[in-house]
Amino acid sequence: MNDSSRMNNGTAETPGHARHVPDASSQVHDVQEFFASRAHDWDAKFPDDGPAYQAGVAAMELRAGDRVLDAGCGTGRALPALRAAVGPGGTVLGADLTPEMLAAGVRAGRGHLASLLLADVHRLPLPDASLDAVFAAGLLSHLAEPGPGLAELARTVRPGGRLALFHPVGRAALAARKGRRLTPGDVRAEPNLRPLLERSGWDLVRYVDEDARYLAMAVRQEM
Repeated sequence: MNDSSRMNNGTAETPGHARHVPDASSQVHDVQEFFASRAHDWDAKFPDDGPAYQAGVAAMELRAGDRVLDAGCGTGRALPALRAAVGPGGTVLGADLTPEMLAAGVRAGRGHLASLLLADVHRLPLPDASLDAVFAAGLLSHLAEPGPGLAELARTVRPGGRLALFHPVGRAALAARKGRRLTPGDVRAEPNLRPLLERSGWDLVRYVDEDARYLAMAVRQEM
C-alpha cells in the first residue's frame, strides 16, 4: 500500500492534505490551543533535533514497503527519516490534532512525504492491523487517556509490529528544561509504562532513558 492509494474506508488522503476527524472533548481543545499558538516557530525552537529523530527511526528497523504512522506528528520532523526508511513503495501517515502544526509541516516542505490526517490518536480513522509500525514522539504526555490511546494504536498495528515512544531528550533532561522534578507517577517511567503497555496490547522490548534520548520500543502482541 503506497501513499497514493486510499485505505478501504477512505481515510488516507493524498500527501500534503489533511482529513478532519472531529472531536469535541475539552482535552482535545486544550491540546489544540496549546500547540496552535506555538506552531509558527516550533521547528525553530528545536533546530538540532534532526539527528535524534533519525536515530529514533533507525532503531525501529523499518523495511522498504512498510506502512508506518507518525502518531502526534506535529510539524512532521520525523517524516523525512520515516520516508527514507520505507522507501517510495512504503506508506507514511502523519496524524495530529492541531491543524496549525500540520500546516507548518507542509510549509516546511514535508507535505509530500506522507498522507496527513487531522485526527485524535484515541480514534484513528484506520482499519485494524493496517500498519507495520507506529512512531510517536512526545505523545504520551499529551494523551488524555494513555491506556486507551495505546490500545487504539495497537488496534491499527499487525501482530509483531512495532511501536516506538520517543523523545529527543530523556525524562530528567526534559524535566530540568521545564524547571520540574521527576515524579514516581510519571507514565513514561519503565515501572509504570511496562504494565500499561501490556494491558494495551504491547510488550516492551527495549527501554532507554538517558539525557540524549528517550526510547521505549514495544512489539504488538499476538491477537
